Amino acid sequence: MPQANPVLAISTHFADLSDPRIDRTRLHELMDIVVIAICAVIAGAEGWVDIAKYGLAKYDWLKTFLKLPNGIPSHDTFRRVFCRMDPAAFQKCFQHWIDALSDGLGLKRIAIDGKVVRRSFNRATGKAALHLVSAWATEQHLVLGQVAVDAKSNEITAIPKLLEMLDLSGAMVTIDAMGCQKEIAAKIREGKGDYVLSVKENQGRLFEDLQQCFEEGLACDFVDMKHSSYEVVYEGHGRVETQLVHTIQNPEGIRDIDLWKDLRAITMVISLRQEVGKEETVEVRYYIGSKSATAKSYANYVRGHWGIENGLHWVLDVSFDEDQSRMRTDHSAENMALLRRLALSLLKQHGKKGSVRGKRLQSGWDNHLLEEIVGCKY
Repeated sequence: MPQANPVLAISTHFADLSDPRIDRTRLHELMDIVVIAICAVIAGAEGWVDIAKYGLAKYDWLKTFLKLPNGIPSHDTFRRVFCRMDPAAFQKCFQHWIDALSDGLGLKRIAIDGKVVRRSFNRATGKAALHLVSAWATEQHLVLGQVAVDAKSNEITAIPKLLEMLDLSGAMVTIDAMGCQKEIAAKIREGKGDYVLSVKENQGRLFEDLQQCFEEGLACDFVDMKHSSYEVVYEGHGRVETQLVHTIQNPEGIRDIDLWKDLRAITMVISLRQEVGKEETVEVRYYIGSKSATAKSYANYVRGHWGIENGLHWVLDVSFDEDQSRMRTDHSAENMALLRRLALSLLKQHGKKGSVRGKRLQSGWDNHLLEEIVGCKY
């Protein structure tokens, strides 16, 4: 394997990871276990048995840069280690690595959204499915962090914890309606970031006020308002979608505007969708933002937010089969979810063209490709 870059090396950022095993049961190096798991998940492994089989198949190659004092760990060893490993500590190491990887990239847009790993529930023990909130750099295609939602809570409590992990300075943070909370808006501004928050009926007064503002604006052609509009058409997959975007800066008539930190603009997006053989549908969505910007800018912020659905959640389900994962014991589901997101980030950063699924398959066959993806980072 090529000489490691000490700034990006796995060993640099995972060196302080605490080993959950007692001394007498440590037949394998923790770093060996972590590196094999990362390589295996990139190459297509979906569980502990897959990871162990990958290790056995690649033993000669792995031996060139890992210690492997007692050969390849068994699947039970991988399972026990990742079941017991503290997800917060694993996440912290992941965070340090991603920070180094993204240093100098200029993370300008961060989308935050939640996803449920649907088959991770356990009816016998009453354990709910794992619900994760992730931060996604929409332009760089990097997972910046994840936080598990407490079983007795929701995304509203998880999002602030995730924001605390991120460098928000100069970034535009977009969040769906669940995250449209005064405290979350204030936290983003305190971190020197800007926000675009989707507004729905869960914020009754605010939602009503935005509707009223735009109804009055449309009725008078936005006279005496600092208004801009933008129209864009998207075509593909048998569908034509026309978006009409209206933005009002420094809006009047928002009753609780002082409670929303630095609220400077409101936006309405009217989406007209025409699918082949179907009637046209109309959807109206509302947003608040802290940045004084045009309707075109807000259209791009809103459109960019869906990158977390298409570039992260969809890929995790289609290319990594995440929704079908049945891991549910202890911390196994959360730690495997982090391995998938780490693998996806590295695959997305790989310069050559090709689908994530194709790169996963090829990296399982071609050690040189895997070295390009992760090798110089050990």
